Amino acid sequence: MRFNHGLIGGVAALGLLAGAAAAEPVKVGMVTTLSTGGGYLGQDVRDGFILALEMAGATDRVELLVEDDGLEPENGVQIAERMVERDGAEVMTGIIFSNVAMAVVPKLVRGGMIYLSPNAGPSALAGKGCHENYFNVAWQNDDLHAAMGAYVAGQGFDNVYLLAPNYPAGKDALTGFKRFYKGNVAGEVYTQLGQTDYAAELANLRAAGPDAVFFFYPGGMGINFVKQAAQAGISQEIPFFGPAFSFDDTLLDAVGDAAVGIKNTSQWSPDLDNEANKAFVAAFKDKYGRYPTLYASQGFDTANLLLSAMDAVGDDVSDQAAFREALRAADFVSVRGDFRFGPNQHPIQDIYVREAYVDDSGNVTNRIIGTVLEGHADAYAAECAM
Repeated sequence: MRFNHGLIGGVAALGLLAGAAAAEPVKVGMVTTLSTGGGYLGQDVRDGFILALEMAGATDRVELLVEDDGLEPENGVQIAERMVERDGAEVMTGIIFSNVAMAVVPKLVRGGMIYLSPNAGPSALAGKGCHENYFNVAWQNDDLHAAMGAYVAGQGFDNVYLLAPNYPAGKDALTGFKRFYKGNVAGEVYTQLGQTDYAAELANLRAAGPDAVFFFYPGGMGINFVKQAAQAGISQEIPFFGPAFSFDDTLLDAVGDAAVGIKNTSQWSPDLDNEANKAFVAAFKDKYGRYPTLYASQGFDTANLLLSAMDAVGDDVSDQAAFREALRAADFVSVRGDFRFGPNQHPIQDIYVREAYVDDSGNVTNRIIGTVLEGHADAYAAECAM
């Protein structure tokens, strides 16, 4: 496979080899975001993935190559090229942000590489741009936002102000929200990706006088936005809502009490009541000393999907037709409970509404307060002609 891009220096290879094995380990290339304000998202995907290998006793079956894309699409393309052509990666994964995914994934899958997405789910890859080599283990970008649109509408709010970063996932976010929310849009604002100062946007929001605010700001963007909204007193005056990306546990640790009581939507939560999730949360906290985020849960599920497919083909992923069939079967125990792929190889799953609260240890985290959408399939699957 050729990308026709130059190389940049230095793959950080994380070889997970725990002794001799009967077969060569499967090489998995993980291009992810480990730096910038969104760096912890990629760190959590990586850490969840590694934990799954360890808990399954499979560290000798997978050689994981990890490198930071720095949230730069061109970096992602160059790293992916190098991992495939020089390092012999057989499966690719890891991308967090949709602008990087749109630069990298179509080239990978058209070039014959199987890609497992642990996060980014742009609409362009779910509908007409779907591909048999592309599997999304997280969600389609619109999904959690669509669920919040349904929830906000059901709560009687009818004049909502919308904010998101100006990149593919931000546009998918507000499109998804409006799929179920049919009330008045008091404002629809797209800010710079990676922006840190929201003073002007918050002043305009207050002047618009909405009865609720929906925002999508992952990582450092969310930390800054929530803190500044609280400091301005706006989030105390107007109800705020968002997806889980704006209320993951690392973000909640950073903003503290400013987030308490805010509702968010997610396909996963640390209190989701199934044995696999309880074991995952306990093991993650024990290994890393922190609560897992939804990103960590997605990395964990992605690794377990991979291992289930490797089991089915005897760790020989060279027969891609057989390997794809095994991936489609999704024969693994997900921390989300029931998990299956739709016809465009995106999840069909329940989506919950959560509330940020202070637990018994004084930690600000999330708890489920209801189910918004049951067995939800994304809106683009019907356009997929796979």
